[in-house]
Amino acid sequence: MFRSAHLLACVALFSALWCARADVAMGPLFHEFGLTLDRGHRTEAVGPFFYHENRDSTRTWAVPPIGSYVLDEETDFSEFDLLYPIITYDRFGPEYRFQIFQLFAFAGGQTYSETNVHRFTLFPIYFHQWSADPERDYWALVPIYGHLRGRLFRDDIRFVMWPLYSRTRKRDVVTHNFPYPLLHVRHGDGLDGWQFWPFFGTEHKDITYRTNIWDETEIIGGHDRFFVLWPFYVNSRSGIGTTNVTKQEALLPAYSIYRSPNRDSSTFFWPLGVTHTVDREKKYDEWGAPWPLIVFTRGEGKYTSRVWPFYSDAHTDTLTARWYLWPIYKYNRVHSDPLDRERKRILLYLYSDVSEKNTETGAQYRRRDFWPLFTSRKDLNGNTRLQILAVLEPILPNNKSIERNYSPLWSLWRSQKNAHTQASSQSLLWNLYRRDSSPESKKCSLLFGLFQYQSLPTGTRWRVFYIPFGGGKDESRTDGAAPAAR
Repeated sequence: MFRSAHLLACVALFSALWCARADVAMGPLFHEFGLTLDRGHRTEAVGPFFYHENRDSTRTWAVPPIGSYVLDEETDFSEFDLLYPIITYDRFGPEYRFQIFQLFAFAGGQTYSETNVHRFTLFPIYFHQWSADPERDYWALVPIYGHLRGRLFRDDIRFVMWPLYSRTRKRDVVTHNFPYPLLHVRHGDGLDGWQFWPFFGTEHKDITYRTNIWDETEIIGGHDRFFVLWPFYVNSRSGIGTTNVTKQEALLPAYSIYRSPNRDSSTFFWPLGVTHTVDREKKYDEWGAPWPLIVFTRGEGKYTSRVWPFYSDAHTDTLTARWYLWPIYKYNRVHSDPLDRERKRILLYLYSDVSEKNTETGAQYRRRDFWPLFTSRKDLNGNTRLQILAVLEPILPNNKSIERNYSPLWSLWRSQKNAHTQASSQSLLWNLYRRDSSPESKKCSLLFGLFQYQSLPTGTRWRVFYIPFGGGKDESRTDGAAPAAR
């Protein structure tokens, strides 16, 4: 009875706090505050274990680490996580996907023909799709019998007692396997071939033609391919009938030769021998001994000096990649107007510094992570965020589910600043100490709200053990962010 009464008292207290939440600052027990970087407000209770947030048209409820729910009424979008990544549900308009461990999944939505299609998957055992159009229906029970459409990188798959027999189609090419992958027979538009892998295989394709969307006739090059004891001897000729006929022959480990009008490459005593490549299209000459561990490339299109794992310096007109004592230090850059992106890393995820700049507007994004101590961001609008303790964020950056379900648990310190309104906020130990400020006001709360301070244009107000002092008018939001309508 005592425990029941205690539970009822807690529920009553929480309900009272919720009803009067605009006036309550009792972090980490209960705290409501306006958002610093956006319009809206947020309520946090019971330390990191509950929060509710209204941000423009988006509402979020979360009970970390159990789960969270996000609803955006304007874009008709919602997300639900339960013990992420175990169970997730995502919906955008009529399209949806529900999964458990990426093995058990429901999915559906509207196709380009405005037909609703639904999928159920128990990977890799059972696959089922159904819709109002019978032509889109399929089901498969692996390995007994099945028919799939648009799955596993194939347009059509049929099998019986797999791997004893299967038939797959990708575009016009149909392949029969019995059993997979030892024996197959393949045919298509001008194509025939068969193989008894890995002992012998041959395939021939004639030159064919295709009319594109501009009613122009395109040449589809033919090819001849042949292997014996794959991969030890391979001989192929592709692009037949085009301006770039390619010949390739390999007798491993003795040699591998590639010849075409655009590119020549020769490797001797693979994989530890010498590789020499001349790329006439991209205008560079490359030596590797052995490739790709030791590589030197010179030419207009590419420059590389690499001795793995000691150092590497490679760049083209738009890309730069550099590292020393891999993986101790690594640097990458992409420069293709208007994007200029740089990233520096130390020991892969231990430290990362990412900078993205719009060369036309001058706007810059920057993110720095030092695992597991902190993560900080500055967005293109100049707004900044800092989080002390970041266990997963540096490894899985920009993962919204991690930020919703797990970041509140270990974010001991949070700091934000709005570059436009100059509003800022700081929170220590889930609002045990919290400070919100703007050019017009300041508000501080400490130790479950036992000590509170508020400075407004109309005066200063104190609360000590919830007893008010001072003459300023009490306001619940003074962080410069306008509250969302309730």
